[in-house]
Amino acid sequence: MSPTCEIEGVDVFVEGQGQAEPLVMIHGWPDTFRLWDAQVAHLRSSHRCVRFTLPGFDAAKPRRACGLDEMIALFKRIIEQVSPGRPVVLMLHDWGCVFGYQLLMRHPELVSRVIGVEIGDAGSPAHLRSLGAKAKLMVLAYQLWLALAWRIGGKLGTRMTRAMAGAMKCPSDPQLIHAGMNYPYDITWTGSHGGYRKVQPINPPCPMLYLYGTRKPFMFHSQAWAEALAARPGSGVQGFEIGHWVMSAQPQAFNEAVSAWLAPSVQAFSSASNS
Repeated sequence: MSPTCEIEGVDVFVEGQGQAEPLVMIHGWPDTFRLWDAQVAHLRSSHRCVRFTLPGFDAAKPRRACGLDEMIALFKRIIEQVSPGRPVVLMLHDWGCVFGYQLLMRHPELVSRVIGVEIGDAGSPAHLRSLGAKAKLMVLAYQLWLALAWRIGGKLGTRMTRAMAGAMKCPSDPQLIHAGMNYPYDITWTGSHGGYRKVQPINPPCPMLYLYGTRKPFMFHSQAWAEALAARPGSGVQGFEIGHWVMSAQPQAFNEAVSAWLAPSVQAFSSASNS
């Protein structure tokens, strides 16, 4: 598949001719734009679907680490180019949530609604209090392992990365997984590339749908945060009896939940267009 355009060295793919709000899909570790294949196939008739592989995550491109400010600036430029003058719906997973939420908090005018998958208020005081000692050790172990794999790099770093992805039952093609995808963990623990000191707590200024898998050793959100979000008008929270990659493991159920939540905006936009 050929990219629609290239922005700051990142290939951007735009598919679909739908008239509803454009969907900008941002993946996490250790995935690529291909994570959203089933969602694009389902939604392209109603929405323009925009996706790309995070900088440094594409094995075909040079090794590259991207700091928080640089990442947000890239997202902003992509949105402004593919949807000039019109806000988009963000669909986010894993590290895509971390970065996408920060774009939302800094540039709320660019986003009409947000679909967050798996990552809620992770790292907040409430979330950290909800984690037991075993869960905290698990987080420490896998994140430091991946940070080390980034530092080592090369074939050994890639073998380490693929081993961790296999242990986590990641559905991505192992041949696309490599050590260069691990820089967010290095930034987290070493403060390299500006660190994540500027990360703001996620308090969405727009409606949000939060979807997550329930079959995991621990959650990436606090119960209080999920309950507060579910109580907000226009927002929703839904769990699936599956692991971390809900959109891949249960694509039909995932797509139906997303479509049901997006439907009012489709109708509202169509009415406005016909008036």
